Amino acid sequence: MTLPPRSVWSDKNYIYLTIGVIGTTIAPWMQFYLQSSVVDKGITIKQYKASRLDVIVGCIFTDVWRGSSLWPARRRLCAWDAQYSGCVGCRGRDEAAGWRLCLRPVAAGLFNASVFSASILPLSTAYTVCEGMGFESGLDKTLKEAPFFYWFYTALIVLGAGLVLWPNFPLVRVIILSQVLNGVLLPVIMIFMLKLINKHELMGKHTNSTWFNWVAWATAGL
Repeated sequence: MTLPPRSVWSDKNYIYLTIGVIGTTIAPWMQFYLQSSVVDKGITIKQYKASRLDVIVGCIFTDVWRGSSLWPARRRLCAWDAQYSGCVGCRGRDEAAGWRLCLRPVAAGLFNASVFSASILPLSTAYTVCEGMGFESGLDKTLKEAPFFYWFYTALIVLGAGLVLWPNFPLVRVIILSQVLNGVLLPVIMIFMLKLINKHELMGKHTNSTWFNWVAWATAGL
C-alpha cells in the first residue's frame, strides 16, 4: 500500500471523504456519550481509574478489530468514483447492494457495529438533549422519573428505522454526510472540552496534566 500523491488534496471529493473518515473515527457523539454514561453509572473518584482503564482498553480493542477486519477485505474494498454514484467494480448495482458485496468479508463485524450504532447514537442524543434542556435522564431511571428521556430515545430509534426502510432513500450519501458533519464539529467540541477540563474551579485537582494537555491540544490542532 502506498500513500496517495499530493495532488489528491486539490480534489474536493477526496477532502470531503477524509473529513468523513476523521469524523467517524473520533465522533463528537462519543465524547458526549462517554461523559453521560460515567455520570449515569454513578462513578465516584475512587472508581475513576478503573473507568479510565475501561476506556483505554476499549479504544485498543476497537482499533485491533478495525485492522483485523479490514485486512482480509483489503482486495475487495471498492473505491468511490468522483460523483459517488457507486463503487468501481460494482457499477450498475444499487449503491447499498454494491457496498454489501464489497464488504462481505467483514459482514459480521459491520452487523455488530450497526446494532451498536442504532442503540448508542440515539442514546447519546437523548442524553445530550435532556441534559441541555434540564430534563431528567438516565437508564437507571424509570419511565415515570424520566418520561421525556425515554420517549425521545424511542422516537429517535423509530425515526432511524423509518429512514432506513424509506424507498430509494440515499442511505450511502446520508451516512457519509453525517460523518463529514461529525468531522467539521469535532475540533469545536474538543476545544470546549479541553477548556472545561482545565478549569480549576470546575475540576479542582483533576485537571489535565501538562503531558495530557500537550497530546490533547496537538490532536485538536491536527
